[in-house]
Amino acid sequence: MKVAMLSFWHVHAKDYAKQVDEHPNTEIAAIWDELPDRGQDEAAKRGVPFYASLEELLANPEIEAVVVDTPTNLHRDVMIAAAKAGKHIFTEKVVAPTLHEVNEILAAVEEAGVTLTVSLPRLNSPSTQAIQHVLSEEKLGQLTLVRARLSHNGGISTTANPNGWLPAHFYNAEQCGGGALIDLGCHPMYLTRLLLGLPDAVSASYGYVTGREVEDNAVALLHYANGAVGIVEAGFVNAHSPFVVEVHGTEGSVLYSEHDGRVLLKSNRDANAAWTEVPMPAAKPSAFDQWVAHIQQGTKAEENIRLAVDLTKLMEASNQSAASKGQVRLDSLQP
Repeated sequence: MKVAMLSFWHVHAKDYAKQVDEHPNTEIAAIWDELPDRGQDEAAKRGVPFYASLEELLANPEIEAVVVDTPTNLHRDVMIAAAKAGKHIFTEKVVAPTLHEVNEILAAVEEAGVTLTVSLPRLNSPSTQAIQHVLSEEKLGQLTLVRARLSHNGGISTTANPNGWLPAHFYNAEQCGGGALIDLGCHPMYLTRLLLGLPDAVSASYGYVTGREVEDNAVALLHYANGAVGIVEAGFVNAHSPFVVEVHGTEGSVLYSEHDGRVLLKSNRDANAAWTEVPMPAAKPSAFDQWVAHIQQGTKAEENIRLAVDLTKLMEASNQSAASKGQVRLDSLQP
């Protein structure tokens, strides 16, 4: 399957290009970029054509699919154009910064009958599967709290990187739709949604440690009608902050931290009620591999799309909450 790379704006674009190269059934056939110089450089490295015109690239009948790594504020226009041209779409999260734009994209995808898959990689990790297995056995009783944190030091000044190692455009509010929460916080957000379900409302608070125009330190609280709470944390200003997931309930707790790579469980429903290590299965196929399989089999990434839509709802509500300094109900978002 001939695939076009649409932009190398995102820091993960080269990772996805590598996945295209390494998959036995896909190859990079063309490149377009909103910054022509960057696109031409990448095309020259890979020995494939560069298209200055997105419309011209999408008109090429040999190209069957696209990988979208443009600035987030271009996702709507680029993906709708790709869908109308009959191209299957793999995209970096988030699908779009607002629910209204997501719904426009999904309508175009549905009408065209193409396959859309969103990169939500931590859904496929062994730790997530292990935690889901614990929940399926009802070892925690009624869930009361999920806390998930993902943070790094990308915004911190060092001798090697005076402005931090993140590219400058990751602090552009217009292009990104936000900062640490919409970038890194996406992962703990969709995991919290996976484990607790979709909340009724969100409250968010953003910090600006390095003084950029987007937040580099963030927390969002997810409010549920049954009293459960989700806590999502993200940041660009933490030197040694491991990825952490905690799930707590009336009968037990399950914990995971990348500092030791173990999933630990303690439950009143176990005979010894002591902390024990939970075995972790092998990782599921990557989101990219799943996308290719869906195209080949004529199936849809239904759960992936459902979680991606909910992710945008949660991000849009978080942005509104941080701006208004108040709680935002998800049913208040423009559909």
